[in-house]
Amino acid sequence: MTKANSEQKSTGSHYTPPALAAFVAKEMLKLWQPPEKTRNISVFDPALGDGELLLAVLKNLQEMDVPLSVSGYETNQSEMLFAKERIKDQFPKVATEFHNRDFLAQSADCSSQPDLFQSRRPEQFDLVISNPPYVRTQVMGAKKSQDLARQFGLAGRVDLYYAFIIAIAQYIHPEGILGIIVSNRFMTTRSGETVRAKIKEMYDIEHIWDLGDTKLFEAAVLPAVLMLKPKTSAKPSITAKFTSIYTSDPVKKARNCESPIEALRRSGYVKTKSNGYFRVLKGELDSGWSPEDIWRITTKESREWLSRVRRNTAATFKDLGKIRVGVKTTADRVFIRSDWDDMPLDKRPELLKNLTTHHIGNPYRSEPPKSKILYPHTILGGKRCAVNLASYPKSKAYLEEHRNQLEGRKYVIESGRKWYEIWVPQDPKAWKKAKIVFRDIAEHPTFWLDLNGTVVNGDCYWISCSEENELTWLALAVGNSSFIECFYDHSFNNKLYAGRRRFMTQYVEQFPLPRIDSASASQLIEMSKQTFECTSDKKTELMHTVDKLVWKAFGFSDKEIRG
Repeated sequence: MTKANSEQKSTGSHYTPPALAAFVAKEMLKLWQPPEKTRNISVFDPALGDGELLLAVLKNLQEMDVPLSVSGYETNQSEMLFAKERIKDQFPKVATEFHNRDFLAQSADCSSQPDLFQSRRPEQFDLVISNPPYVRTQVMGAKKSQDLARQFGLAGRVDLYYAFIIAIAQYIHPEGILGIIVSNRFMTTRSGETVRAKIKEMYDIEHIWDLGDTKLFEAAVLPAVLMLKPKTSAKPSITAKFTSIYTSDPVKKARNCESPIEALRRSGYVKTKSNGYFRVLKGELDSGWSPEDIWRITTKESREWLSRVRRNTAATFKDLGKIRVGVKTTADRVFIRSDWDDMPLDKRPELLKNLTTHHIGNPYRSEPPKSKILYPHTILGGKRCAVNLASYPKSKAYLEEHRNQLEGRKYVIESGRKWYEIWVPQDPKAWKKAKIVFRDIAEHPTFWLDLNGTVVNGDCYWISCSEENELTWLALAVGNSSFIECFYDHSFNNKLYAGRRRFMTQYVEQFPLPRIDSASASQLIEMSKQTFECTSDKKTELMHTVDKLVWKAFGFSDKEIRG
């Protein structure tokens, strides 16, 4: 018996490790209370895969003296048959009903096409467990993404698992429970706003585990586990528990344990046999008041620390201006090159602009650009549009050489754009203005001021600003401080692999700024300007002094400074 191994990007398949499946099953059953006089327990997985999750539940139910039945959907027929064979081998008495069909298509049919004589309400199950596929808009294509958004009341850039979370709700018995493994991205991204709102509307959240950079999956997925019960009344539910685990630097007082999964039973620092050091935090879910608010863990310590910061905060980075991500070409090898100058002048495209990337980023001031981008966008009548290539013959000739590759980006064409456009071009008229730029992903925050009118690449974010505005210099000081690292960890506690933080709009717009009329702020502004201008070895010393001043501006003494 062999298992199909088609973990392809287009399907989003990430098979559940047995240890994680066992953990989810056990936690589900801790929270589920079987109804009195239970005659049968039904279990359902709408994204069956190899059946590992159903097997994990059955292993925990086998001591119960009641008939068991399992059901599921799987688009890959060989996988479905493999899962059925596994279950029948280990649990021959369990009734099985599997469908070789797309669960979301079935769910949409049930919701939108009731029978003439009775509603086609789907069967409901006691226990629903799933690890749905992760497929983002860019891979799905614009049409499928829009269809899913329309069918399930979503908006923006939809991931396939968003639709699963919503569709599953009608398959859960009112006294049942859902244990679902998803990417943790939905808790913090703009695209996750509607699904966060839907979850709060449709479910009572019991517990969330943010599994962070534990590397439980072969693919680069940062998973989370959600325990959800159907919302049966309008009453606000109890505050959900929240557990997070992320890698940490080695510490002396770490307790030993076998694996990251076992570490979830503990709190504090742990050392695993083969995965290294982790920090496990246990707290509550802070889901904010509106869909725009991110979901994060909160603890007594973090609430007290942040309350202190708020008392010394006069503004945030959001007050500086709109925070934008850089351009995303989705064809970098065509649009971005470091060797344009090696091309003969009669072939070198006219539409080249200097490009800022994370590779040249440094605190306060970046290195000179090493690459240029062919930027085929302009402003006409106050609106952004693609340039007329006929006016730029050398750019046209170059792009025509790569036309097949560029037209292969179906999502660009499907969205009504020209084949030679950049997928995310941002605002062409804003590049000439002064701007604060910062790295998207970095272990430590890196913010710098660009006065050279460069285009910003998609591995960075940027804020249009003015060098005459004192808030600009204050933001540079705060953004490059160890204080803001601490603020990030207390506020968001969300990292990628190897301890790297994600500095995206939803986080950075909340970064605090102290009162500009305070003595500390006046010092910070002046020293921030000096640090920007400094090109000698004294820059490190200046940055250290600025760092201490940032902490002081938010009310912390020298003894309380971290880092």
